[in-house]
Amino acid sequence: MTTRRSATAAALAGVLAVTTLTACGGSGQAAAGEQVKQLRYQGGVGNVILPELAADLGYLGDLKLTWIGNTISGPQDIQAATTGDTDFGGAFNGAIVKLASSGAPITAVIGYYGVDDVTFNGFYVLDGSPIKSARDLIGKKIGVNTLGAHAEAITKTYLAKEGLTDAEIAQVELIVVPPVNTEQSLRAGQIDVAALGGTLRDKAVDRGGIHPLYTDYDLLGKFTAGSYIFRDDFIRKNPDTVKTFVSGVGKAIEWSRTTPREEVVAKLQEIIKKRGREEDDSQTTFWKSYGVAGKGGVIEEREFTTWIEWLDRAGELKKDIKATDIYSNDFNAYATGGAA
Repeated sequence: MTTRRSATAAALAGVLAVTTLTACGGSGQAAAGEQVKQLRYQGGVGNVILPELAADLGYLGDLKLTWIGNTISGPQDIQAATTGDTDFGGAFNGAIVKLASSGAPITAVIGYYGVDDVTFNGFYVLDGSPIKSARDLIGKKIGVNTLGAHAEAITKTYLAKEGLTDAEIAQVELIVVPPVNTEQSLRAGQIDVAALGGTLRDKAVDRGGIHPLYTDYDLLGKFTAGSYIFRDDFIRKNPDTVKTFVSGVGKAIEWSRTTPREEVVAKLQEIIKKRGREEDDSQTTFWKSYGVAGKGGVIEEREFTTWIEWLDRAGELKKDIKATDIYSNDFNAYATGGAA
């Protein structure tokens, strides 16, 4: 069992619960004594997230997902869950740490994306670029999807590891660029380095003319980088719902590992076609893995302590916090060696 919240956080959870019930109307609620059977969430354009895959595979049972739109970033997605606009959200673990340290009553329950030798985030420059090292990045622009998340943490980790001082690191400019436009911005010379991940990275590399200066896999190896969170008040009221969700997502992770790649790609394309949002599904052809390190999405303590320590050194934590205050594997049967 993981360590639970302090009395202060518990009190804040009660406040948020009242606020959430007022803000949410009746969309995500159940009658008194009942647990919700419908989860509101944000998706991604041309992308199939693990809960969507789990639902299509029948792993969520009678639990239904209600798509309310697409997220613009992980921090925005977990903020939406915190304010009650959605019921769950996913983000880089460092972003979850920052939100939790601000007092948000949230718990990470399962890992959903990560880094391995085929699925990673690279920071690419044009072939022929004068940028050859970390020091060459001083005064340059790096295009990232959002600030305060995965790309920023990896970049600053890389710069510090390469010996740059805090003052020098501050001179490396991070520019927010929508992921679908990042490659184009690099090739047009609007940025000097492009943070590219997943199938968007694979498509860009396939077109040629770019190469990575550094990658998160080179820096940290294989690890789960992001988790899904729920509000603590939601978990207290709907523990079975959360367990069903975690079980289904865990099964979907393992299904994607054990199923031939071409079958996974076909399933992703089928899901995109069925939902009828007029999306380009071409990026699915580059899918290789979700990159989750732990079996069934089980979270390891180091996947949060790494970013707690980094954020603490950077002076970005609003209060002291432990990894076990933030995540729980209690709903994940894979944590005890079983199948969800």
